[in-house]
Amino acid sequence: MDLKVGEIVKLKKPHPCGNSEWEILRVGMDFRLKCLGCGHQIMIPRKQVEKNLRNVRKP
Repeated sequence: MDLKVGEIVKLKKPHPCGNSEWEILRVGMDFRLKCLGCGHQIMIPRKQVEKNLRNVRKP
C-alpha cells in the first residue's frame, strides 16, 4: 500500500473523541498519525493501519 505523509486516512474504529479521520505524519514500519478531531498523536504499526484502513484522501 502506497501511503504518503500529509494524506488523510479514515480507519474502522473512531478515536474516543468521536473522529475517525487521521493525518499521516510519518511513514515507515510504524506510522505516526494525528487525530483530526483532538490533535492526539499515536504511533501504530503499518500492518495494523493497512488492516483497519477504510478510505484515503489527499490533503
